Amino acid sequence: MQSVPVRAHSGVGGALDKTGFAWAVFEWARNPYYILIVIYIFAPYFARDIIGADLLASGELDDLAQDEALKTANAQGQATIASVTKWAGLIAALTAPFLGAALDRGGRLKPLLVIFLGTITICSALLWFAQPGGAGLPVWAIMSLLVIAYVSYTYSEVTHNAMLAVSGEPKRLSMISGLGLGLGNLAAVLIFVAIAVLFILPGAIQWPFAEPQFGLDLSTFDHARIAGPICAVWLLAFSIPFFLNAKDPGVPGASWRTAIISGSQAVLKTLREVTKYRELAKFLIARMLYADGMAALLALSAVYVSLFLGWGFLEMLCYAIFGSIFAFLGGLFGGWLDGKIGVKNALVIEIVGMVLAFSAQLSLTQATLFFGMIDNYQVWDGLVFKSLSDLAYLGLVSVVAVTATASISSSRAMLVTLSPPGRSGEFFGLYAIAGTITVWMGPLLVQLFTTAFNDQRIGMASICLLFASGLAVLLLVKVPRTA
Repeated sequence: MQSVPVRAHSGVGGALDKTGFAWAVFEWARNPYYILIVIYIFAPYFARDIIGADLLASGELDDLAQDEALKTANAQGQATIASVTKWAGLIAALTAPFLGAALDRGGRLKPLLVIFLGTITICSALLWFAQPGGAGLPVWAIMSLLVIAYVSYTYSEVTHNAMLAVSGEPKRLSMISGLGLGLGNLAAVLIFVAIAVLFILPGAIQWPFAEPQFGLDLSTFDHARIAGPICAVWLLAFSIPFFLNAKDPGVPGASWRTAIISGSQAVLKTLREVTKYRELAKFLIARMLYADGMAALLALSAVYVSLFLGWGFLEMLCYAIFGSIFAFLGGLFGGWLDGKIGVKNALVIEIVGMVLAFSAQLSLTQATLFFGMIDNYQVWDGLVFKSLSDLAYLGLVSVVAVTATASISSSRAMLVTLSPPGRSGEFFGLYAIAGTITVWMGPLLVQLFTTAFNDQRIGMASICLLFASGLAVLLLVKVPRTA
């Protein structure tokens, strides 16, 4: 009688061993898409230079004063990005838990990742054709590409996370998770530097080349649109080591149809019997709140600083490089801190540190620092970050980047810690829900508070309500003593 392969639920080794490093290098390949497209480069370009600029060019706002028209155009751009996030989050929230549960019961996971990563690659490459004035893809097509890629990114995250438990021994999973996040941000740093050296600096100061390389034209926003194809090529090239060396917990030949049916039944049963997993349920609620606050912070901070402090593309690129470097360190810091003081204590410290640094950022304007306590002044006459406010904001970015990335690493480790053995995929599906089902809440709070007080800073400060609520619930979660 042929024996049925037993599904693995744990692994061996650490972050630098074959399977652990292979799991981590996946994020080196994939995460630049999120960092470049969703946060720093493409989303602000789409909001400002396509949605906003096209609205201004249409003449619809000609009856408004110039400042008011610009404000309205920027708001429309931000609303469009929020709409993309809302629809993508809703689709992912309704489907990711069922995918996660099926992953715990089905066949090999790597073929699924080929599909998800292939979809992201195609969508990312097509963003090259996103041009202002309708010269390229229509707005609805660009939004569709972003939604499809976002959902595929979430699916790939759930699938990848379901492989974390077998990537190394349990006590080293935090460091493996942190290394993955660190490598993802380090990859983004390298791409940002390449964009600056090859395109932006030659266009601005004719250094280190006399003109942008590869025939790119900065006047048609080639430097922003090229982020899509770069991420596509990067993802294809660097996902190969993962597929060659990562450990796949799936059982060869297992029926996916059976896995989907039984997995869906298990998800519904888990939701009905959620009181049996009280600590895990409390953590998921806490994560839903603070992750929504962090998602809003990441999605809107680049737009906020570009408008509020008047930063240009070169400054935003330097800001992205600086933030990504410290995010790389944050991934390593999160894994280290988990091991030193326990995953829950680490997560509390990370959230509190992030909120304090974010609050200090909101105290800065082009005129004063720390809510008017210090007058702003020009520090030097360089290319970027000339004022004290600019430099102070940049310095605080380091704290936000470290604590935000560390909190992601610690959150994943806590989910593994609290999940029943052999069901991490199912609960990573619920984990995805906790990060997406209320994704509209952060942008909605910002919109409501900004409108009510007619103040950008108060609008952004409303995000702290989500952090405070999530932290309050997190403090009630009980974890095993070893965690």
